[in-house]
Amino acid sequence: MGAEVITVSTDTKFVQLAWKQDEKMLKDVKYSMGSDPTGKVARMFGVYDESAGLALRGTFIINPQGQLLNAEVNFYNMGRNIDELLRKFKANLHLSKHTVEACPAKWKEEGDKTLKPSPKMVGKVFEAYEGK
Repeated sequence: MGAEVITVSTDTKFVQLAWKQDEKMLKDVKYSMGSDPTGKVARMFGVYDESAGLALRGTFIINPQGQLLNAEVNFYNMGRNIDELLRKFKANLHLSKHTVEACPAKWKEEGDKTLKPSPKMVGKVFEAYEGK
């Protein structure tokens, strides 16, 4: 879809390598896995927990112009859902081409119903989406 995927962890590069080699869920990973042992990148994104010396699980979608389009931060023990991340990525890709539209929560992919926000839609999103 034209995205560059990079994961960054406060683990050392050696721990990252061990995860890549030993974790079966990562065996086919083709994206870059960066190491941020000083927490500089984590602090920049506001996900560094100073008291624990660890980074929370942050996921960020940034467009080619460097604008933050989506941010999600989970606590350490909450996994991320790739299907939801892909939905958000596809929605942002769609919205970059259709700037007057909005992708509602049920929007999943190109061709799904979008909305055109307006003052008369306030408090009536369900009706606008369901066509009632």
